[in-house]
Amino acid sequence: MIAPSKSRYHPLPMPLKLYNTLTRSVEPLCPIDPARITFYTCGPTVYDDAHIGNFRSFLAADVLRRFIESPLCEIEGSKNPKRSVVHVMNITDVGHMTDDAEGGESGEDRMAVAGKRLLEQKKSGKLPADAKLDPNNPYDIASFYAMRFLDDAKKLGLKVAIEADKDATLMPRATANVPGMIRIIALLIDRGHAYVVGGPGSRVVYFDVKSFEAYGKLSGNTLDSLREGAGGRVASENQSGKKHPADFLLWKEDPSHLMKWDSPWGAGYPGWHIECSIMSAARLGTPALRAGRPLTPDELAKLVIENSNPIIDLHSGGEDNIFPHHECEIAQSACAFNASHNGSYAGMWFHPRFLFVEGAKMSKSKGNFFTARDLFAKGHEPAAVRLELIRTHYRSNSNFTEQGLKDSQRMVDRWRRFVGAVPPTAALSGRWDTDMSPEAAEARRAFTDAMHDDLNIAGAIAAVNTFTNKQTPTPADAALMRLFDGVLGVLELEQAASAQTDIGVFIGCDPDPAVIAKLNDRVQAKKSKDFARSDAIRNDLAALGYAIKDVAGGKVEVRKS
Repeated sequence: MIAPSKSRYHPLPMPLKLYNTLTRSVEPLCPIDPARITFYTCGPTVYDDAHIGNFRSFLAADVLRRFIESPLCEIEGSKNPKRSVVHVMNITDVGHMTDDAEGGESGEDRMAVAGKRLLEQKKSGKLPADAKLDPNNPYDIASFYAMRFLDDAKKLGLKVAIEADKDATLMPRATANVPGMIRIIALLIDRGHAYVVGGPGSRVVYFDVKSFEAYGKLSGNTLDSLREGAGGRVASENQSGKKHPADFLLWKEDPSHLMKWDSPWGAGYPGWHIECSIMSAARLGTPALRAGRPLTPDELAKLVIENSNPIIDLHSGGEDNIFPHHECEIAQSACAFNASHNGSYAGMWFHPRFLFVEGAKMSKSKGNFFTARDLFAKGHEPAAVRLELIRTHYRSNSNFTEQGLKDSQRMVDRWRRFVGAVPPTAALSGRWDTDMSPEAAEARRAFTDAMHDDLNIAGAIAAVNTFTNKQTPTPADAALMRLFDGVLGVLELEQAASAQTDIGVFIGCDPDPAVIAKLNDRVQAKKSKDFARSDAIRNDLAALGYAIKDVAGGKVEVRKS
């Protein structure tokens, strides 16, 4: 009897398990169709540039999506290694009010706030030279920030943003879906789940939370606690005419609003929560998947999901979206689309936690508030920024630090050297699933076990780092590393431009004569074994904002620190 080849024997890992906010437990992902998984992510509000806390949530969803698509991933009930994920992320470009979390009926128009800021930047010359927009035009403002978000997202490897270049329906705009919102609001009124308050000129449509028995299940908020103002959303000035203090806005008549649409309840704007229900169901409902296009408003109104079954497989957003946004999404979606007028909307609710910077909440006044493009402008590579944002488990608060960013850059550099050590022609012939060395087999096992265990990203990265300590990678090793990176998504990203001199390789910064002179002095100090002088020069360069690293060939890598 011939023993099976060890290099080809890989025990199957457990199926992917994730923490479901709805059930408060770690459970297998059980999709409606294991060959085609539907995933909706609450995307950016384009009244300003997205900050790194936003991107922490978006990239956690991206890593999950990438792992599901990877041949390394096992899904409950799925035997198809070529499964696909239809991932949709919305862009909220409607001018909501600044009190969205409290109901969305008062405060300032966010587009007006953004317009004032852009007008000041235009006067002071701080707007990009190629920016062509009218700060008084809300559609120009939304388009300006949407394009900047997409540019940042693609630099960070967000797959849905990259795919949207070819299929714009994967990143729907709220303004393009208002007719569907109006149609479904009317449906909810007809079914007794919503009602109109006020007369012509001041009409408001509210969702009746008492008509949905499961309201509060996602967040744990009870209707009694909400009656007393729990959750920070029930304000006294908004309670007149409501059946229950927690009833939430679906439409507000407001002829003075910057962005407004005609409706049966007067010219106005939709509530924040209704937008995502419409954009997700229109693109990810089964009839839409079959048709290969979003549903029209009339088609959407005919969408019926049996019993209390979920409409989509996965729904993600930051933990601040749990209440009220996602709680309200569940209620209105189940009442609009489920035959039973009950359900959870999504089978799995995925909520990454907050990001802190140097141990504190981000704040412009503290000087620790960063957008992705702020970091790019400082010379940090997108790959390092992405890795730093994804390498903490999604259910733990992440602490973004300058030192962590440097550590992430070093990891990216090491992984690149590992893959680059294999000649390109040999690398093309490499296959991760054949002739696997014991080290590679162990790396694969450790990586997949970690990722199947509620996306234990720290464990997966530890497996990669142990594997890449190997001195002489084979083509199969390089292929396995590329497979790991298909999940992590860093090696494919644009690298900082480099310029070589006789002594240094300047990455992401221009060669500076003063720096070159110090590097030459350091070479002489090392030759003379004057290591104290060598260290002092390194410290001098650090004080000037440069990080150096000795590399092969007697040269020094130089980056802005």
